[in-house]
Amino acid sequence: MDVRRSFDILANQLEKFPKPDALAAKINGQYQPLSSQQVQDQTNLVSLGLLALGLKKGDKVAIISMNRPEWLLADFGIAQIGGTSVPMYPSITVEDYKYIFTDAGVRAVFVADKQLFNKVKEATAGLNIPAENVFTFDKVAGARHFDELLELGKQGNPADLEPLKAAVQPDDLLTLIYTSGTTGAPKGVMLSHDNLLSNCRSSARYVPVGQEDKALSFLPLCHIFERMVTYLYMIHGVSIYYAESMETIADNLREVHPSIFTTVPRLLEKVYDKIVAKGHEQTGIKHKLFFWALDLGLKFDTQKNQGFIYNTELALANKLIFNKWREALGGNLRCIVSGGGALQPRLARVFWAAQIRVMEGYGLTETSPVIAVNGYEPENNMIGAVGPLIDNMEVKIAEDGEILTKSASVMKGYYNKPELTAEAIDKDGWFHTGDIGEFVDGRFLKITDRKKEMFKTSGGKYIAPQVIENKMKEDPLIEQMMVVGSDRKFPAALIIPAFDELRKWAEKNGVAAKSHADLVKDEKVIKLYHDLVKKYNQGFAQWEQVKKEVLLPELWTVETGEMTPTMKVKRKVITENNKDIIEELYNKAEREPHTASRH
Repeated sequence: MDVRRSFDILANQLEKFPKPDALAAKINGQYQPLSSQQVQDQTNLVSLGLLALGLKKGDKVAIISMNRPEWLLADFGIAQIGGTSVPMYPSITVEDYKYIFTDAGVRAVFVADKQLFNKVKEATAGLNIPAENVFTFDKVAGARHFDELLELGKQGNPADLEPLKAAVQPDDLLTLIYTSGTTGAPKGVMLSHDNLLSNCRSSARYVPVGQEDKALSFLPLCHIFERMVTYLYMIHGVSIYYAESMETIADNLREVHPSIFTTVPRLLEKVYDKIVAKGHEQTGIKHKLFFWALDLGLKFDTQKNQGFIYNTELALANKLIFNKWREALGGNLRCIVSGGGALQPRLARVFWAAQIRVMEGYGLTETSPVIAVNGYEPENNMIGAVGPLIDNMEVKIAEDGEILTKSASVMKGYYNKPELTAEAIDKDGWFHTGDIGEFVDGRFLKITDRKKEMFKTSGGKYIAPQVIENKMKEDPLIEQMMVVGSDRKFPAALIIPAFDELRKWAEKNGVAAKSHADLVKDEKVIKLYHDLVKKYNQGFAQWEQVKKEVLLPELWTVETGEMTPTMKVKRKVITENNKDIIEELYNKAEREPHTASRH
């Protein structure tokens, strides 16, 4: 069957491999499956329900929910009548909702629960969205429940959908995804059915799973990465099980035994840190064995056979130590796909060593999203790079190092923003990614920084902050970090300690366990981080080295407005919030002779 529009995925699955558990979510402590047939039938009811409300082709419908089957039923139901879904993060502000509802001209809203319903109610006050067009997935007093929409749909005839579906063209607008970016108002990225499905087709041969496999889904479906991968799973007949929440992933992995899941680097770091913390709790021979295996893992290289002795030791480490890692991840995991940010090479090395293959990829919302991905086979996977280009993808490196790309997956443009579209896609059709990169060995793409995040010191030297941050964040004592120093004499850093690890260090080193605010002012702690920075500085050129650092007591979060929903630091906001601290940092340096060469 030819999958040309998103909803063709449902008919394709029914025809090729009808599944008893196409989608499954945990309800009352048990995973409840929906079959391929149920998914298609309920999607039809959503479409007919929307038509009964008076919605038509081209209308915009918002979806605000964490992952669950209803999210996809809504998504496909909107698409079947030629509507456009507007997925939004549950974590954004009421003001952001109001802006997006208005900018997109949203006509109806699907929302998960009571808390989000209240936010939506506040955001829609005074807007042209009737209250009867807002439906909740959970039962919420005073709100229309999703079942009501399905009941409305039962009054219609599924046969009436056929001409509407036939009228939807591959180039029609499927979804409008608002990216918050690190500055300015959100921009609506316009993606057609073909944008997304061309990305699925071009990524298809990199998917090492099929109809016997299960995937665990927990990255937000409103993010294009998880949505495109979901479409890919369904095309390949993979059953999709939803994690209950970010907090329950460890339990859900053991219950579902998935073959694959997608993740962002931060989550893998947390998994790794937890495993290492358990290793520290071991004593005697167990402790020694754990760190022997870990050291072996950190030397692993997909591109290099390290000989008989290393391979024999690694096989032993897998039997004694790493098998427990695999069990903790469900015991059936074939691979993890990582995206949405730079993965620390040490994590990829140690997971590969433990026979858990990490496929790091790269792309943007504007490219639907995948541009390159590391393969499942070691020869097509280079740790530290983001992989070879997927099929039918063109990439060239501009003179200033920026990655430019051209393919059927590149967006139609930014909604209502022709001038921004013209800035992003040049007259020759090349999309300017804003990322700086290079090719290694002629075929592996490597990202070296964000073009907009690079800055010059007053000495005229370019600094790539992400490279420095990613390296130093490899240390278990550093939770978050941001390098500053635009137009200053040297780079400096704002550092937020990993407080759980720091408390353990404090107990062993005679520092009384105090509040975060007290810990970051303690002289011993300040010296600890100063020495850490000094150690990592050795890997950088003299002008790139962080010469001053300051410790901050509070994490940057989405709620404080200092992180985007995809967990990228909002540099301008953080700089503004800490301007006095940064100013004092440099003033103090001016008062100290020869600071710039102290490290």
